[in-house]
Parts: sequence; C-alpha cells; structure tokens
Amino acid sequence: MKQHPHSDELLQQVIDVRPLFEGLSVDELTRLRYLAVSFLDEKAITGAAGQEIDDEIRFTIAAQACLPILNLGIDYYNGWVEIIVYPDQFMPLREYVDDIGVVHQTRHPLAGESWQGGPLILSWADVNYIDDGAGVNVVIHEFAHKLDMLNGAPHGYPPLHKGMQREIWAKTFTEGYEDFCRRIDNDEDTIIDPYASESPAEFFAVLSELFFETPAALKMEYPSIYQQLGLFYRQDPLARRVRGGVFL
Repeated sequence: MKQHPHSDELLQQVIDVRPLFEGLSVDELTRLRYLAVSFLDEKAITGAAGQEIDDEIRFTIAAQACLPILNLGIDYYNGWVEIIVYPDQFMPLREYVDDIGVVHQTRHPLAGESWQGGPLILSWADVNYIDDGAGVNVVIHEFAHKLDMLNGAPHGYPPLHKGMQREIWAKTFTEGYEDFCRRIDNDEDTIIDPYASESPAEFFAVLSELFFETPAALKMEYPSIYQQLGLFYRQDPLARRVRGGVFL
C-alpha cells in the first residue's frame, strides 16, 4: 500500500465536518482510514471540464465511498478503476427512440452516474455538499449502484450475504417501492427524494443515502428496509448516531 502524505490529517478534516461520520468508534475510524488509502491506491481519479484533482478531492471522495464498505471490504469495489470528476453537474448527451421510431437527443443535468464495468462520474460541487438533514449524498448513491451491479445490471438487488434471506429482501423492497411510488403518484409529501420512484435500482440507491445520512428518518418511514440495509451493509448508523449525539 502506498503512503499518502498527510492522509490522516486530510481524512480527519473530511470526517470532522460531516454528521455522516458521527459516532464511529476508534476501531471503525482506523478501518475507514485504511480502506480510504487502499481505495486511492486502486482507483484513478481524473478531472473533466477543467476540474483539477488534488488531495482534498481524493480524500473527500474516498472517505464517503468507503463508509458503505466499512464492514464489507475493498474487494466490493473490484471490477472497475476510474472515477471522473466534473466541477459541477454535467449534461451528457443521450439518445432514445420514441414509439414511432424517431430518434431524439436530450441533455439533463446530473450530479453523478455509474457505468457497469466502467467509470463512476461525480460532480465535485455535489461531492463536497454537506447534508443538512435532507438525506442527500451523491457519493453513497453512486457507489450503491456499483454494489448493485456486482451481480449484473442494477435492479435494487445486490448480492446478499450468507444468512440473509432472498425472499425477505425481495418482499421488503418490492412492497416498499410500490408503496413509495403510490405515494408519489398521490402527490404525498415525503422526506424521501421522489427520484427513488424512477426504478428499483434508484430506490435502493436513494434509500442507501438515507440509511447513512438520515437513518432515523429512514427507520421511521420504512423500518423493514432499514433492517435489510443494516444486514447488507453490516452497520447500524442510527445506533452510531445516537452514540455520537446526532439524531437525524
């Protein structure tokens, strides 16, 4: 493993300003630092559209990316190498064919994007955003997609650990997704980003954001999903937050 000068200092700066990391034990912080350095040894982080890459950017991404795999290990991010960072939200050109066969081109601003077997793309402005209780974290969102892709195209069904029951995961997430889509269709107010209704894959990624950023809110809304995510990530962020004195 390469030595990164001032890695402890840089990581501590990232950790100190984000409630995301509140309540981590000394042992957990040690493992997070080790994972972050391993992550930076394995991943190539490059800038786009004039974005320069420095150690602040590297460690801000690495610390947040490694929290979900704190108890899983760096191998969960195998199979791809590159992270591309834009200064702000980017607008890739997309093509689609409508029902009568006409090809259309569209551009929509994105904060992040994950490609199966390929790069992960992030907006630095969104990576550097410190959540204020909205449950937003683009890094966790996109890396949740990468975990989802470990067994094929993203579909909200990552490879489960031994002892986890597929039937319970499928039932819990299917019922939760259908309920959430119904709520969105009925214009109900919800603390969960409506984007979670786009697909089961986005539902898993958005709820992974909440699991780490605002665990109390997720447990209140969908306690069974909180339990399943706890089994998958092998963490209990709500208990950790309570220990740290943060109750989001």
